[in-house]
Amino acid sequence: MSQPSAPDRTDSGTGSDTGSETGAGPRLVLGQERPLKLDCGAELGPFTVAYRAYGRLNAERSNAILICHALTGDQYVADPHPITGKPGWWQQLVGPGKVIDTDRYFVLCPNVLGSCMGSTGPKETNPETGRPYGLDFPVITIGDMVEAQVRLLDHLGIDSLFCVIGGSMGGMQVLQWAARHPDRVFSAVPIATSWRHSAQNIAFHEVGRQAIMADPDWCGGDYLNQGKTPHRGLAVARMAAHVTYLSEPALHRKFGRRLQNRAALSFGFDADFQVESYLRHQGSTFVERFDANSYLYITRAMDYFDLALEHGGVLANAFTGTPVRYCVVSFTSDWLFPTSESRQVVHALNAVAANVSFVEVASDKGHDAFLLDEPQFHDTLAGFLDGAAEHRGLPHAEATP
Repeated sequence: MSQPSAPDRTDSGTGSDTGSETGAGPRLVLGQERPLKLDCGAELGPFTVAYRAYGRLNAERSNAILICHALTGDQYVADPHPITGKPGWWQQLVGPGKVIDTDRYFVLCPNVLGSCMGSTGPKETNPETGRPYGLDFPVITIGDMVEAQVRLLDHLGIDSLFCVIGGSMGGMQVLQWAARHPDRVFSAVPIATSWRHSAQNIAFHEVGRQAIMADPDWCGGDYLNQGKTPHRGLAVARMAAHVTYLSEPALHRKFGRRLQNRAALSFGFDADFQVESYLRHQGSTFVERFDANSYLYITRAMDYFDLALEHGGVLANAFTGTPVRYCVVSFTSDWLFPTSESRQVVHALNAVAANVSFVEVASDKGHDAFLLDEPQFHDTLAGFLDGAAEHRGLPHAEATP
């Protein structure tokens, strides 16, 4: 990993890097003199943004790509996760010579505000009490996450992003970035996402939140101060959510009705079926790397997201006069963020004569297809970035000194 070679610029004359190349990675303290005004009306400052950076910022500062992660993602987009040891969640796409070529682009991936991998969130210490925030942490929005990222870019001296890319909740951030700061975004790729969270998705999130809050070890959100963790509730929340990330064909292909380590039904409530065992494993491993309160806060931020509501109830108003080049991507089997919602974004962009391309990728892998090996998606992203880079005047990697 490499950092930009240009001098840092702070958000308000303040800002310090408290991290290293290990653990959460670099952690930048911002908002010490100018707190972040949140959509809920509260102010947050100082606050920390943890991030990873790959490649090198060019002399013109014109080759920066911001990657926004999904709900349970993090900043480890292209290197191993420090807790699980698993490869970066987009390691197949980000790196030297890959689709998002770190020999050509400076790639930045911050951990979102409210999360639990180094950026300020409910598990971090409240400077007023010296104890974890817990439910004293203010409720945040997708817009708040973006504004924290704006402060990060200001500190790094990056006025304009070549591209903002993200899937799912990351795609929400992409749309928020492009709508709120079109003068700072040259191109945008919202993937498997929507302009607002649907009633069905809010319902799924509420099931997960209630599972967490029903766990006796949640302790009204104060579990960290009481030395407990709501493992069971968080695991159930993850299991329920994970089902929505898949598709019926993918589940059938992977598991069918095959039994787990047995030749016959147990006529009990152990994990008879492979799919049951798989979900239990997903739940148990998730609690090792994620904070329960962060799950509550981030799912709420997604629920509150409604780009049309922010612009008089008309989605097209969010993009009026936009100079941003868009590439909207959906997947045929994604029922969490179906293609119809991507089409609504595209129609809104068409209504204001925006520069937009749209690709629906044929896949039976469900919502998680954007994280998996999908050659058509990879080719689409590569083609769009190459075309945008040509218009931006960015040289190919082999021509870069």
